[in-house]
Amino acid sequence: MLNSLRSIVQEVNAARDLPSALGIIVTSVKEAMRTHVCSVYMRDDDGGYVLMATDGLNQDAVGNVRLAAGEGLVGRVVAREEPINLEQAEAHPNYQYFPETGEERYSSFLGVPIIHQRKVLGVLVVQQVEQRRFDEGDEAFLVTMSAQLAGVIAHAEATGGVNRGKNEIATQARFMGVAGAPGIAIGEAVVIAPEADLRSVPYKPCEDVEAEIAFFQRCLMAVREDIKGLGAQLKERLNREERALFDAYLAMLDDASLGGEVTERIRKGTNASFAWSEVILEHEQTFNSMHDPYLRERATDLRDLGRRVLAYLQESNRKKRVFPEKTILIGEELTASMLGEIPKEKLVGLVSVEGSSNSHVAILARAMDIPTVMGAVDLPFMQMDGRPVIVDGYRGAVYSDPNEHVRKHYTAIDIEEQALFKGLEALKDLPCETSDHYRLPLWVNTGLMADVVRSLERGAEGVGLYRTEVPFLMRDRFPTEEEQRAIYREQLAAFAPLPVTIRTLDIGGDKALPYFPIEEDNPFLGWRGIRVTLDHPEIFLAQVRAMIKASEGLDNLRILLPMITNVPEMEASKALITRVYKELVEEGYKVKMPPVGAMIEVPAAVYQARELAALSEFLSVGSNDLTQYLLAVDRNNARVADLYQAFHPSVLRALQHIVNEAHAQGISVSICGELAGDPGAAILLMAMGFDMLSMSATNLPKVKSVIRGISLDLAKNLLAEVMTMSNADQIRERVEQALNDADVTRLIRPMGSDDFEE
Repeated sequence: MLNSLRSIVQEVNAARDLPSALGIIVTSVKEAMRTHVCSVYMRDDDGGYVLMATDGLNQDAVGNVRLAAGEGLVGRVVAREEPINLEQAEAHPNYQYFPETGEERYSSFLGVPIIHQRKVLGVLVVQQVEQRRFDEGDEAFLVTMSAQLAGVIAHAEATGGVNRGKNEIATQARFMGVAGAPGIAIGEAVVIAPEADLRSVPYKPCEDVEAEIAFFQRCLMAVREDIKGLGAQLKERLNREERALFDAYLAMLDDASLGGEVTERIRKGTNASFAWSEVILEHEQTFNSMHDPYLRERATDLRDLGRRVLAYLQESNRKKRVFPEKTILIGEELTASMLGEIPKEKLVGLVSVEGSSNSHVAILARAMDIPTVMGAVDLPFMQMDGRPVIVDGYRGAVYSDPNEHVRKHYTAIDIEEQALFKGLEALKDLPCETSDHYRLPLWVNTGLMADVVRSLERGAEGVGLYRTEVPFLMRDRFPTEEEQRAIYREQLAAFAPLPVTIRTLDIGGDKALPYFPIEEDNPFLGWRGIRVTLDHPEIFLAQVRAMIKASEGLDNLRILLPMITNVPEMEASKALITRVYKELVEEGYKVKMPPVGAMIEVPAAVYQARELAALSEFLSVGSNDLTQYLLAVDRNNARVADLYQAFHPSVLRALQHIVNEAHAQGISVSICGELAGDPGAAILLMAMGFDMLSMSATNLPKVKSVIRGISLDLAKNLLAEVMTMSNADQIRERVEQALNDADVTRLIRPMGSDDFEE
C-alpha cells in the first residue's frame, strides 16, 4: 500500500490541473484497493457537494449529482468529519439513491472526508458490489489518500483551477501570505520574471578562448553599469547601509570572485554562457543547502545576478517596459534590485511568492512605506501579469481580479487611510494625553535611517528600540568599532535630547549573518540574542564601546539586552558594560554610564521579571517573540498565522504580570512589539500601566489619536472586563466595540485586516 500511495501522490502532484488530478486519484485508488468504484465529491459555492470524478459509476453523473449539506451518506461523512464504513449501505437511514449514477448494485461503502485547514472540501468514496466491511488497513489508506488530496484541491481552489462556470472569464481569487509591510495597495500586477533560465543553458565548446573571455568581460561590464544605475535610482530612498547590497552585487562580479571562476572554465574550453550558469548553480546549491534563513536569502540575490549576466551572454532582447501608473510588482523571489527598475511614483505594492517578513525586500518595503505581502501561498504568479490586484499588507492577503464588492471595500479603506493620516498630521506637536489628562509617551522602533525623518515628523518622543542587527546584516563582515560608532552617533544625534534605546546585537532565530552562520535544527530555541554575544564577548564589547562613545556629549543612550532568560545573563552583561564604561572614562572620554535594561520576550523572563527588574534601570517587552513563545506559533508561517493572537488571554495576563513586577521594583517598563502599534491594544496596555509604548512611525498618529479620544477610566474598566474573558476573538471584539462606543472606530486596524468576508 505504501508504494501505491507514493506512486499516486507523485502522479497527482505532476497533474496539469484539478480534473486530471481527480481522474488519477479515482482510477489509481480503485486499482490499489481492488474495489469496484472510487469517486470524489467536492464542495460547491452553495455549501453542497457535487460528484466531480468517478471510476465505476456512470460518467454522465459527473457534475450533475449534487447533495445538499447533510444529505445522503456523503453528507453524513461531512457532518461527522470522520470516515463512515458500511457493510450494507442501503440499510443506513441516511442512504440516498441517485438512479443516474447506477450505484444500486454496490452495497459496501467507505467514505472519508477531505479536510484542509479545518474545512471539509470534499469526500473520497469507495464502493463494492459484495457486502463487506472494509478493514482497518483499507480505511487508513483512504484517510491518508484524502489528506494528500486536500492539498491538491486547496491549491486548485486558490489558483482558480476549480471550474466554476463556462461563462466566467476571470474569477476573484484570494491568496494568503505573510504581512511584509502594512497598508493597502490597489493597482495592476506587473510580473517580473528572470530574463534567462540558468537551468537550460546548452553546453557548447569554446573555439576562440581569448575572444570568449573578452565577450564575457563586456557582458560583466554591462551588468555592472546596470547595477550602478539601479543603485543610483534608489539612492535617495535608501541610506548607506541599505545601498551596500548593490556593492555586494558588484563585488561578486570581480575577477577574484565569480568572474574569476568563469574565466578559468572558459580557458578549459567551455563557452561563457554554460560556464557562467554552471558556476552560479553550484554556488546556489551551496546556499540552499544551508539551514540558516539569511544565507538562503542570499541565494535569491545570487540567482538574480546570474540571470542578469546570462541575459547579456545570450544577447537577449531587452525591451524597455512601460509600467502602469499603479504598479504592483509580483515575482517568485523579489530582490532589492528589482525595486529600482520601477519609477518610485508608480510602485504602490509588492507581492513575493517566497520569502518572509525578514527578507531584504520586506525590510526595504517597510522603510519605503510600500504595502507588501511575502510568502503568498499558492499564488500562480506567472498568470498574474496585467491583472487588477489588491494587496492587503495588514493581514497578508492578495486579491486577483477583485469583484466590485471587494474593490469598493478596499478603495474605501485606502481613501479613509489617506484622509486619516492627513488629518492626524495636526497631532504632531500635541501631547499623547487622555481626555482625563493622563500622559502616555509614544516612542518609535527604528532600524533604517529612513525611519528617522518619518519618526520625527510624526511626533515621536524617543526611540524605544533601535535594531543594531540591520547594519550587521548589510555587510560581508562584522562592522568595525568606528563604523558602528558613526552609525549609532547618527541615530543618537538625530533624536537628541530624546532618549534612544539601542538593542545589542540580536541574531539567531530568523536573523543570521552571512559571515557568521548559525546552523541549528530549531533556531528559535537555540543560539540567539544575548546567548551569542556573551559567548563572543569580543563582539559584545566592541559594540558597547561604540554605543557609549557615540553618546558622548549627548547622553541620551539606553542599552537594551535581548533574549534574557535568567539572572546570570543579566549580571554578566552588566559587568561587561560597566567594564567598558570605566575603560572609556580612563581613556578620557566624557561619557555617562547609560541605563541598562532587559528585554522580556520569553516565558522564563516573565516569571523572573522582578529579579531582572532589580538588576535593571528599565524593562522592555518584545511582544512579538513573547506572543510567539507563549502560544508556540511561528508568526511567519502562513499555515498557523491565525493562531498568532496577540489578544490571547495568556498574553494579556503575562503583560500585566510584567508591569506589576517592574513597578514593584520602582522601574519603568515599555513595550516595543507590534502590539503597541495596534490602537485597540494600546488602550489596554495603557490601562495595564506601561510607562511608554514604542511602535513603527506609521502607527504612531493613529495610536495618539485614539488615546486622546478616550479616558483612562474607560481604558481601565475595559481592561478589567477583558481580563475575565477566555477567548481572544471575543476580547478583540469587545475592544473594538468600546472604541466604537467612543467614536474612534475608524482609527483601529482596518476591517479588511481581520473581519472582512469577500
